[in-house]
Amino acid sequence: MKRILIPFLFLIPMILPAQTDLAYQKPTKEILDLVDIERAPYVLMDNDKQYMIFLYREAYGSIAELSKEELRLGGLRIDPKTNISSRANYFYNVKIQKMDSDNIQEVSGLPENPQLTYFSWSPDESKIAMTNTTKDGVELWVLDIANAKVMKLTEAKVNANLGDAINWLNTESILVKLVSKDRKALIDTEEAIPTGPTISENDGKKAQNRTYQDLLKNPNDEFNFEQLALSEIHVVNLKGESSLWRASAMYSSISVSPNGEYVLVNEIQKPFSYLVTYNSFPYKSVMYDKTGKLLKVIEEVPLIEDLPQGFMAVRKGKRNIAWRADMPATLSYAVALDEGDPEKEVSHRDEFFTMDAPFNKEGKSIVKLYNRYGGIDWGDKGRAIIYDYWWNNRNSKVYLIDPSKYNKEPKVLYDRNYQDRYSDPGDFQTTKNEYGRSVLEIQDNKVFLVGDGFSEKGQFPFLDQMDLASTKTERLYQSTYTDKIEELRNYDPENKKLLVRIESPSDYPNYYFKKIGGDDAEMKQMTYFENPFKSIQDVHKEVINYKREDGLELSGTLYLPVGYDRQKKEKLPMIMWAYPREFKDKGSAGQTTQNPNEFTYPYYGSPVYWLAKGYVVLDDATFPIVGEGEEEPNDSFRKQLVANAKAAIDAVDELGYIDRNRVAVGGHSYGAFMVANLLSHSDLFAAGIARSGAYNRTLTPFGFQSEERNYWEAPEVYYTMSPFMHADKMKTPLLLVHGEADNNSGTYPMQSERYFNALKGLGATVRLVILPKESHGYQAKESILHLLWEQDQWLEKYVKNREVEN
Repeated sequence: MKRILIPFLFLIPMILPAQTDLAYQKPTKEILDLVDIERAPYVLMDNDKQYMIFLYREAYGSIAELSKEELRLGGLRIDPKTNISSRANYFYNVKIQKMDSDNIQEVSGLPENPQLTYFSWSPDESKIAMTNTTKDGVELWVLDIANAKVMKLTEAKVNANLGDAINWLNTESILVKLVSKDRKALIDTEEAIPTGPTISENDGKKAQNRTYQDLLKNPNDEFNFEQLALSEIHVVNLKGESSLWRASAMYSSISVSPNGEYVLVNEIQKPFSYLVTYNSFPYKSVMYDKTGKLLKVIEEVPLIEDLPQGFMAVRKGKRNIAWRADMPATLSYAVALDEGDPEKEVSHRDEFFTMDAPFNKEGKSIVKLYNRYGGIDWGDKGRAIIYDYWWNNRNSKVYLIDPSKYNKEPKVLYDRNYQDRYSDPGDFQTTKNEYGRSVLEIQDNKVFLVGDGFSEKGQFPFLDQMDLASTKTERLYQSTYTDKIEELRNYDPENKKLLVRIESPSDYPNYYFKKIGGDDAEMKQMTYFENPFKSIQDVHKEVINYKREDGLELSGTLYLPVGYDRQKKEKLPMIMWAYPREFKDKGSAGQTTQNPNEFTYPYYGSPVYWLAKGYVVLDDATFPIVGEGEEEPNDSFRKQLVANAKAAIDAVDELGYIDRNRVAVGGHSYGAFMVANLLSHSDLFAAGIARSGAYNRTLTPFGFQSEERNYWEAPEVYYTMSPFMHADKMKTPLLLVHGEADNNSGTYPMQSERYFNALKGLGATVRLVILPKESHGYQAKESILHLLWEQDQWLEKYVKNREVEN
């Protein structure tokens, strides 16, 4: 069954010579009014479109929640008291609406102060399992949809530390990971007396890995990780009756066969690693029957520290082991034909296999792929769509195969550059089969594709029908809106009914059913969410197109404040926000994939708040970094970066809206890296805001972002791109912000701390704000309000009220 993934101050005050205490601050009312809003619920729908499930959560967490005890082990962040991620996002309420009714029904039986997550449909979609986190641990609950009632099935003993805590075995029972009775008391690593040094060694193999955070550091960490990872698997029925299914082990994932007769379980093994996260620890993929009886070890995966170099490098052996969705109990998997080394020259990179129950024979080869295996949409016994891709040339192929036999020459449906959005054929539509698994929607040997519809003329989403015999496509529907976005979500070919989500700059996204072949009058609105951002609903918004000095097409979403007179054209300050992206061809790099009709939603990291303060905003300004042929994008990173920025400012300046002497630039993560480079190597900006970035690439020596080469292969590139190496060139005020607990690869807080020290030592105007307990993205409302206050203070002082020397 498909898992439901829910989307998830030591402070330095204004330019003082040393640290000073400062409490959390709040921004001005204009900004605050855009933060204190009630978030619309997340919407779930069953496959038959009989029910909508509304899940409600707070817009932000709190610093108190982030301040609870947290163990950082093997790339995980765990609350050791509750046995779930310390950074989990929770929902506090659930409501249900029948599709044929306007009545939204409260769910009865919810626990007090609910903290709900890990929502999972039952195979027949009559129920949804979920977890509830209490002060003592995690409980298993189940929602009966027809009766709008929840029931608790276990006490607070669920172990969600490694995720994948609940899996439906069948419509009446659930496999649940519970805290092991064998768990020993954790070691207090702060108080423990060392018994010896921590030693790492290498036997001469190359082990080039990214700079991961939260790694195991010593034997005490290893011990604690093992204890927190140990679980027992129990089978729990809908009456709450529980029995042991498998004894204690480090179970990382559980996958039930479509017919419920077999269960594939991944079990972490030793040795652990101090170099990579737990996902690269050794593990066994073990097959059990539905009673928990061991049948076979499908694959034993060693510790992965020494993959070949390159983004397309993979390990040897069976990969992507998964159940075939259209069959009762058949596994599928891929095997590298180049031993996982992208440098080896081979005709095909991967081979794809299936293995039938009872799994006592070797897998059967189905097809060889030119590139790396990228996924499959199962259809039925004789039809499936399989994907491959290759990062280095951005190539992707889509094949039509017959999975009942070996496909020597599979039919290539699409062979394209996956960054070319204008030629994107869309995604094949799926439906649920008798097992509750997603398979291709096939009707009369025809399949259906829904596409975003980006083009030179704008965005016009479409629905196509493909005949699998001829592979010819026919367009069934294309949106014609020029003042809204009509996102196509799901197509029911039997009833010719399309689920769409419609939004505009001032209209919150809402769901509708639409009859294909009908007009707007035949649409039925299903949700009625209101715009919570009334104060900025009348801002002017448009996508502007302009060219870089080398002729490359660029674009950005331009906002003008409410009431701005476009005839009078008062010259206002501007904030530009961007994020660099790498391309291997100019054609894809120059495509416009922004739509001015998107709903204007000022999330915590958005510059849109400053429309309420009288600023022009250029958001999502495209910053392509192109390297064609043998040239890599980063070979000319700085030059292209500055050219992108200059083109954007020139374009808005030519419209007459801005004072180009009062322009700020901002970015987060790699966008922050961009900001520091722009301020160091141009005089285009009055100030900059750089959040959670990395500024010294020698501290990420085995690659970063889309850079495959290591430092020793391209030292000049690493040096040239590192703002830290050019700190002496910084002449523009820079606000640095970083989460104290940033766990993103490469952007550890030391990057901002060392960069600040360098800039301060060289006399730059700079301010560093460290947000306690925050990670790469910020969660606590106190942090977010203070962030907005900091940014507002910085912009008011150095941009809006900038004094320009004559």
